[in-house]
Amino acid sequence: MRFDRVAVLDWSAEGRPKTGRDSIWLGIGDPGAVTTENLRTRRAAEARLGALVAEALARGERLLIGADFAFGYPSGFAAGLTGRAEALAVWAWLAGRIEDGADNANNRFAVAAEANRAFPGVGPFWFRPVGMDLPDLPLRGTERQGHGLPERREADLRAKGAQPVWKLGTPGAVGSQVLTGLPVLWRLRAAHPGRVAAWPLEPSDGAPVVLAEVFPSLLAGAVAEAERRDPSLPRDAHQVRLLAGALARLAAEGRLAPLMDPAGPEALLREEGWILGVGHEAALAAAAEEAGAGHTAAGRAGAPPALRPAPGGAAPDAAGELTPPRLRDDCFAMPQGVAWVPVDEALARLRAALHPVTGRETLPVAGAAGRILAEPCTARRANPPAANAAVDGYGFAHAATGEGVQRLPLLEGRAAAGQPHAATVPPGSALRILTGAILPEGVDTVVLEEDTATDGRMVAFDGPVKPRANTRRAGEDVAAGAEVLPAGHRLRPPDLALLSALGVGRVAVHRRLRVAVLSTGDELLADPAAPAAPHQIFDANRPMLLSLIAGWGHAAVDLGLARDDAEAIADRLDRGAAEADVILTSGGASAGDEDHVSRLLRTRGRLSSWRIALKPGRPLALALWQGVPVFGLPGNPVAALVCALVFARPALSLMAGGGWSEPEAFTVPAAFAKRKKPGRREFLRARIGADGCAEVFASEGSGRISGLVWATGLVELPDGAADIRPGTPVRFLPYSGFGL
Repeated sequence: MRFDRVAVLDWSAEGRPKTGRDSIWLGIGDPGAVTTENLRTRRAAEARLGALVAEALARGERLLIGADFAFGYPSGFAAGLTGRAEALAVWAWLAGRIEDGADNANNRFAVAAEANRAFPGVGPFWFRPVGMDLPDLPLRGTERQGHGLPERREADLRAKGAQPVWKLGTPGAVGSQVLTGLPVLWRLRAAHPGRVAAWPLEPSDGAPVVLAEVFPSLLAGAVAEAERRDPSLPRDAHQVRLLAGALARLAAEGRLAPLMDPAGPEALLREEGWILGVGHEAALAAAAEEAGAGHTAAGRAGAPPALRPAPGGAAPDAAGELTPPRLRDDCFAMPQGVAWVPVDEALARLRAALHPVTGRETLPVAGAAGRILAEPCTARRANPPAANAAVDGYGFAHAATGEGVQRLPLLEGRAAAGQPHAATVPPGSALRILTGAILPEGVDTVVLEEDTATDGRMVAFDGPVKPRANTRRAGEDVAAGAEVLPAGHRLRPPDLALLSALGVGRVAVHRRLRVAVLSTGDELLADPAAPAAPHQIFDANRPMLLSLIAGWGHAAVDLGLARDDAEAIADRLDRGAAEADVILTSGGASAGDEDHVSRLLRTRGRLSSWRIALKPGRPLALALWQGVPVFGLPGNPVAALVCALVFARPALSLMAGGGWSEPEAFTVPAAFAKRKKPGRREFLRARIGADGCAEVFASEGSGRISGLVWATGLVELPDGAADIRPGTPVRFLPYSGFGL
């Protein structure tokens, strides 16, 4: 079986736009070359596949598209769900229910729960995000029972390492890819009836475009060697490149037919599908090796440059939008020998290590409040767009007036806002004009109505009147083409008014930074209304931090509570890395027996534990988990808030594209006395009294949460020794300056 071109798709069910590891990769094998493309969203991938199909049909070529997700489910599922024992019936069922947005947000878990309801017992699909209310979708595979379906397809049993299609989450899960991928293939097939066929679900010999299920892990050895030689690319990229190259070579040489002759009854193949190449791994590996050298070079050179980020740079996605690079693995590293880090040095190091990590999107101005501009805004028109009247009165040519009483004949009609006067006003005449009206030809000055007398035919007023009095020049506020708001500016209601007045209808903004929050600790309870034993406390940090994040204009992702168990915490961090750009944890960031967060980040991530000369606070765990930055805040609510305000707020602002934010501060007299030792910067809960002096909370205990409520800001005491007495100038940082 011959094909002119082969495309291999590595799919992803990622819930947000993403490039790099665990995102969507496409390898395209042409005679003599393989190119790779990294697609940021499923919408972009579907559009790219549609373009490949249209191009092949227009050229009269044959195209093989291999997708790395199951085309069918284990025997019995299709009939139980749709009444027909055919995989294509499931494709149609899913296409009518899966909703997948341009931002990768989708309803796959709800659809899986609906499918489960078609079967007895519990299951077969399992896993749902924590907190998602879907009782028909069990959280764990062990909770399933009585659904009556096999765990794997026949092809899965023959492909080493193939995962069950029922598993929708946790490492190695493939079920979500199937749910989101099959509707795409269904639409691709439906767009070209009879010309796009799904192998082996239907006859495909005469179709110009053939869809086939592939399993890149059949080339595990070749992929591992490619990773060793070129660790700069993720495994997904190597997989699609090697498999596309191998299949293209076999197709060009007429050696693909044996791989497309599956071993199984026709009815089973129509229902479960098959994996292209299963049982022919040696032939695939040999073809990959034969194609390897040439394809490697051609693939690296031939890949679209816009889809291959340069080191440290940003790269456009398939839709042309910029996706910033990820943080370096060593971005949080501290120099050897550094024990205690002063606050200013810690902030400087943090600022130098970070950069914006959000993509961009275009929004209507009316819906862009709180968003951060990704590029400067320029005026599409002037404000005001034309010279106009600033008051209600009478307009005339100033040159025709002088000193003393002026009596001018009135023309018929008037000029009003939105109702311009078309005729020219001759010198020596006047016209009734209202506020905001464009100045008619011949009018350059307006006299205020209260300063005139009129009988309807004449208007009289005392001269002289200043030239251009009570008028506004065109562009007096803003000239057309002028830059009015810079990139990095967070849009406020007044900004929306200005942009609207200037004819700016849409703005390019950064996508909201997604910030996940996780609390840890066996002693914590999530529900404040729940009964609590003496050794238990209610989680105060998570609601506080989630509220902070939302108030700062970011998208908050609640990872819930995790007990003091490494695997439980790792599962939550995995979810955070999949759904967020940044993770904030509280608790377990020090070095005690139960400080599992710092230990886990050290052993499985890349941790740099910063011991900051700060009170309250000190331990601040900064790490990368699967490339996503993690801020490990102290567990004490007072210390957690102070560290979040001082360190997380400017860091998140920078990563969101808004630049580094400095807190507002002003100097006021102290209304308290305190002697401070040198060595640590201190932040005291404070408020301004009626006399304008800074009062501090009665206790400095970091467990006194009530002090955070009592206060309206913080008093910042310097790193060195200090002897504060009433009247001593101190630095006050209001909560409002931190965005509270």
